[in-house]
Amino acid sequence: MTDDLTLSQDLLAAENVSLRLLLTQAEVNAQALLVQAGIDAKEREASDKLQKLILEELHHRIKNTLATVSAIVSQSLRNAPNKEHAQHAIEGRLLALGRAHDLLLQARWSSADLGKIVRGATEAFDNPDLPRFSVAGPGIRVASGAVIAIAMTLNELCTNTTKFGALSVPAGHIEITWTVDGSTSLLHLTWSEKHGPMVRAPTRRSFGTRLIETLGQQLRGKVRLTYEPSGLVYALDVPLASLGASVVE
Repeated sequence: MTDDLTLSQDLLAAENVSLRLLLTQAEVNAQALLVQAGIDAKEREASDKLQKLILEELHHRIKNTLATVSAIVSQSLRNAPNKEHAQHAIEGRLLALGRAHDLLLQARWSSADLGKIVRGATEAFDNPDLPRFSVAGPGIRVASGAVIAIAMTLNELCTNTTKFGALSVPAGHIEITWTVDGSTSLLHLTWSEKHGPMVRAPTRRSFGTRLIETLGQQLRGKVRLTYEPSGLVYALDVPLASLGASVVE
């Protein structure tokens, strides 16, 4: 009888220990689940905030793009001598805008290499079998806000030179170079036309010229257009800070 009682007490004690262990484990698991649920809730909240931020940024970029398109269309129509000329001007500028956005998309709207911006803007006007462009400069990454301005400027220069400048004749050639002045933190970008027809300063400022100057001003840069006997020279001096630029070592 005593042995049975002792055995029962031992079993009861063992069950109590097991029960306490189960309760303890259950409490730990419950706490872990609560902690995990808290983390998930925070992650969901962060995800919702990020999604809202992305949508707001997308809305902002779309509005800016539509404003740019509107300005391109209205100014091109206003300055075109006829509908056909306006159509070509609008198509060319919108294609340039599209190429700039493609480049930004590849760079995930962060920054893009200046060399790629230049080559992307001039590629449609070049001849791979007989290159008409020489491009040289140090590795520089340019923030997304400046990519479109640079690409649109180069498109205007390309369009102009195919009509009146170096690319309008077989021997014409264009040199695009850039350097960085460390002492002034300025980027110097130059477009020089060679072996083209003799050019003269226009009697009136076209929309293309105004656009080039305006885009430079948007970057807080200084634009110079010089009509040399050998061809047009475009020079842009712009603060690196305005480009959000970083020099690639």
